[in-house]
Amino acid sequence: MNKKFKAQSDFESYLPHNFLAEKTILSCMIINSQVIEIISKNITVETFYFKNHQELFKAILTMYKDKKGIDIITLTTFLQENGLINKIGGIKVLIELNSQIPNLIHLNEYLRLIRDKFLRRSLIKLGYEVINSSYITNISLESILTEFESEVFNLTNNFKTRKLSSSTDLVYNVFIELKNNTINPKLPGLASGFSTLDSLTQGFQNSDLIIVAGRPSIGKTAFSLSLSLNILRISKLPVLIFSLEMSKKQIIYRLLSMETNISQLRLRSGKLYRKDWLKLNKIIKIFSKLPLFINDSSNLSVSEIRSSIKTILLQYKKIGLVTIDYLQLMQDSCLKNENRSQELSQITRSLKNVANEFNIPIIALSQLSRNIENRSNKKPILSDLRESGSIEQDADVVLMLYQNYKENLNTSTFNPIKIIDLIIAKQRNGPVGNIKMKFDKIRTKYLEA
Repeated sequence: MNKKFKAQSDFESYLPHNFLAEKTILSCMIINSQVIEIISKNITVETFYFKNHQELFKAILTMYKDKKGIDIITLTTFLQENGLINKIGGIKVLIELNSQIPNLIHLNEYLRLIRDKFLRRSLIKLGYEVINSSYITNISLESILTEFESEVFNLTNNFKTRKLSSSTDLVYNVFIELKNNTINPKLPGLASGFSTLDSLTQGFQNSDLIIVAGRPSIGKTAFSLSLSLNILRISKLPVLIFSLEMSKKQIIYRLLSMETNISQLRLRSGKLYRKDWLKLNKIIKIFSKLPLFINDSSNLSVSEIRSSIKTILLQYKKIGLVTIDYLQLMQDSCLKNENRSQELSQITRSLKNVANEFNIPIIALSQLSRNIENRSNKKPILSDLRESGSIEQDADVVLMLYQNYKENLNTSTFNPIKIIDLIIAKQRNGPVGNIKMKFDKIRTKYLEA
């Protein structure tokens, strides 16, 4: 996105800006150095439109960081010594700024005005970059869309003003929440359908990134589907499943088996009895009314996840849960030539950002390292998360599935129920612990022990 339209230069002088607001903010900084900290936290050099204002802002920040006193004399001396006096427009500009008497009560409004103009300029420039990139055919369309979506996301975050909350407001809001919870006790998060898990996690919280990890064939997909169905039934909110390993058809077969108690083998072979058809007919009618969405794209990226969420939000006000099966199969088109560990780190951070952006819980399945098989104690720990330490860092909750073979010596074709340990290995806002679960291999369904 480096080429520029010739027409762009014609518009440079007409880009949105607020000359008076910029002058007033700089005047505030010169007259009262106590506001410099507040201002520097809310705007950057690029927020100013005029080059001389940018230079002046940088000079004041440099002096402030060096703990130098700031007034008209010290600032003028600093600019002269560093050969910047002409860049800011001469001493007359400083005299004008010093002669202003700004009203500090309206400082936040002045900051809002120039941030508004800055964001509008950024949108205009981004529009030009997208147009130019669209003409360059050797840049993939996916790369253009990914970069565009990333830039828009950054601008959206910049647009959200940071609010300071007083202890009075915070304590009052918490008190009201406590009072409501006492009158109408309920989980603060989404109920998983497993009471012991919910008692420890208080449900899956909005904006949480939840990792479900385990070795191959332990039943990660089955567990995530059990969670998805339970949340669908309890919350009635849309659930979005991204499956990189199984097709949509395979997932539907699994769901039907879980709900009808008919084995997948009989479902696929068509060996069904009259009572089976009655069950299927009933469950299919229920499924047809559920807001369940499945994406089985094999080269899934975070931008596609974000796009799918936005598409569903056009129809529904809120999404209950997003499930990704599984993390190590995802790709980042911008980091294809990078180290796989770095790529995965970027993906997990991006997923956490998506959870924050849309205020929804995201469950991502993850493989555990093969090294676990070389240990005498095969119970998984956080460091067993495969390919990236950032999974452990970015996740709010880490659940690990573990099969203790001593507890499953009697498992056979006639007794397909396995005991699985559901380990809460990490929980940012709650306790860790161990929960016993039953896994029905025939129906690929998890039940409470």
